[in-house]
Amino acid sequence: MSAPVYGLVLAGGKSLRMHTDKAALSYHGRSQLTEAMRLVTALVQRAFVSVRADQVDDPLRAGFAQIIDREVNMGPIAGIMAAQAQFPDVAWLVVACDLPFLDARTLEHLLAARDAARAATAYVSNHDGLPEPLCAIYEPASGEALEAYLREGRQCPRKFLLKGDVHLIAARHMPLDHLGLGQSLTEVWQHECPGLGGCRGGDVHASPPLLALVRKRVSGSSPHCSRAIASRTRSTPGR
Repeated sequence: MSAPVYGLVLAGGKSLRMHTDKAALSYHGRSQLTEAMRLVTALVQRAFVSVRADQVDDPLRAGFAQIIDREVNMGPIAGIMAAQAQFPDVAWLVVACDLPFLDARTLEHLLAARDAARAATAYVSNHDGLPEPLCAIYEPASGEALEAYLREGRQCPRKFLLKGDVHLIAARHMPLDHLGLGQSLTEVWQHECPGLGGCRGGDVHASPPLLALVRKRVSGSSPHCSRAIASRTRSTPGR
């Protein structure tokens, strides 16, 4: 019998490239974290937000059941391993909080394609053809392999999937662009749009669909914001 599936939305990052909390950004009338939890909760038995110890009382994250990282400065793999340590006998549907195109169809397809006999099931990224570790299912059997991987001094979840026993599936559309592609998309807003703080400047690199979402997000702010987006962003072909 396959292990039950719990959900884990990764929201413990420091958003260093974005210069603002990615989990709190709103693209659909609600925060990215709230939207991700809404999608995941509908499809699993229980769902949790992965947080650092210093984020436990953050108002946005405090409204959800949490699993606290047990290791520091290890990135998303710390969240995955903390979840596995707390509930070692379940499979984990792991989702990043910074996927503005993520929808129920994408998660339903991933769950339907799940191979519980493998260590993990993951999409092949449309961005680079590599496994997408932050929209994937990690089976209980992946726990020991992850621990061995860390003992080797490695922390990248994508490289773990590359060398592991993983069932890979093709993405059916383009839902897996991360907000962190290239430079921060919010740098443009922060520099050009009132009330969004300072910025370091520079061009923004992202996929055309993600840039379209940014333009839509700020189009109602002011003509100045719209001109800023048009003049200071450029897409990266094929991403």
